[in-house]
Amino acid sequence: MNNNIFRKTKIYYFMKIVESSLKKWYNLDMDKEKRMQAILLAGGLGTRLRSVVNDRPKPMALVDGKPFMAYVVQELSRYKITDIIFAVGYKGSLVEEYFQDGSSFRLPGGGHLTAKYAYEEELLGTAGAIKNAGRLVTEDTFFVLNADTFYRLDYGRLERLMTERKLEMALVLRQVPDVSRYGQAILADGYLTGFNEKTTEAKPGTINGGVYRMSRQLLEEIPDGKVSLENDMIPRWLSEKRRLGGFVNDGYFIDIGVPEDYFRFIQDVKKGVVTW
Repeated sequence: MNNNIFRKTKIYYFMKIVESSLKKWYNLDMDKEKRMQAILLAGGLGTRLRSVVNDRPKPMALVDGKPFMAYVVQELSRYKITDIIFAVGYKGSLVEEYFQDGSSFRLPGGGHLTAKYAYEEELLGTAGAIKNAGRLVTEDTFFVLNADTFYRLDYGRLERLMTERKLEMALVLRQVPDVSRYGQAILADGYLTGFNEKTTEAKPGTINGGVYRMSRQLLEEIPDGKVSLENDMIPRWLSEKRRLGGFVNDGYFIDIGVPEDYFRFIQDVKKGVVTW
């Protein structure tokens, strides 16, 4: 009788241990599935904004007591993009001092941030910065965006498009009234057919929005050194007929590269156009 009780007790506790282990494994696995990675390009000098923000990197310019980039990170977190690699250069230590390892950064709806840092010893250009930060990427696909730009969009749509179309890169375009000021990006049935195309004709059209979902395959093809994503790599991949695509997004957009737009973002936060 006592032996039977002892045996049943052992089996009970063994099953509880197995149950606990399975729950722990399942939760970790689900957490990994939900959390997505992004590289935030924050290594520029920000010379055009230096007249009003001269003590910190441009993405760390203060807005209502918080760095601009904190608003970007919080917006990403709404889409479970919480594993952030900061590609930093000029005064990059200020970025790391603020975000640290990410664990103390408050996210909407709970959860936590994971923060890592890739320092540039010299200016590497957009693709060079992605390559430098790429050593910290652990996923097969990941987001890339400029840390001095706030763009409201459905990041999940970008992820779905990449999966459904089997793309090597998906990017977001935005509509502007005059493409001659930039370089035109052209989509045909969701596939990118033209990029950074110059025109002297003042006409409406679509341009690069600066948000990407990229595959590890393309990351590995970026050479070391100073390389531009917009001027070197994307045109090259297009010429090689690689599978690049995207969609046009009309959400709120602002680049705080000049004082006027920086002050406009401050006002938009005060008006509740952008909320914390």
